[in-house]
Amino acid sequence: MLQNHTKRGVVAGLLTGLLITLFGCEEAKTTKKVVPFNGPIETINNVEMHYSEAAQLKVTLKTPKQLRYLNDDRKYPQQVNIVFYNPAGQPVTTLRSDSGRYDKAKDLYTVMGNVVVINTQKQEKLLTPALNWKPSTKKVYTEQRVTIISQLTGEKLYGIGMDANQDFSQYSIRKPTGIFNVDGGI
Repeated sequence: MLQNHTKRGVVAGLLTGLLITLFGCEEAKTTKKVVPFNGPIETINNVEMHYSEAAQLKVTLKTPKQLRYLNDDRKYPQQVNIVFYNPAGQPVTTLRSDSGRYDKAKDLYTVMGNVVVINTQKQEKLLTPALNWKPSTKKVYTEQRVTIISQLTGEKLYGIGMDANQDFSQYSIRKPTGIFNVDGGI
């Protein structure tokens, strides 16, 4: 019986040694942290988008590059050119900016950098660093400084913040200042 115990002890010792050797040689497992991809999932060059309502063209957007993201947001890292049309389909306002973006969750387009808007009907030019357009409300607005120059009279209107309809036929400046020509003879 003593031999049986001794044999079992030897076998158990050998198995234990073998297991220690096997596990001791195993490489340490490294866990890789998966970082979600936040970059663009699509790049489109030479973009020309047309926005219409009830089969009437309202707005066109042209830009050299569009980046689309997983949440359907879009960035326009280069110059953006937009044309707004009247109900007859005639262009009434043009917009140019250095770049832009679209926030899908807010349904909001924002253009930034040297924004110049020209209303051809009123012959007015608007200058601002940034401008927002919300298609669902058909409103354009900014919280930034604005300058509006009448190309007919040379009058300049300055202000902080502005609200307008999407074709810029009507607008209001929130905190206006300016230089106006006033007829005398009161």
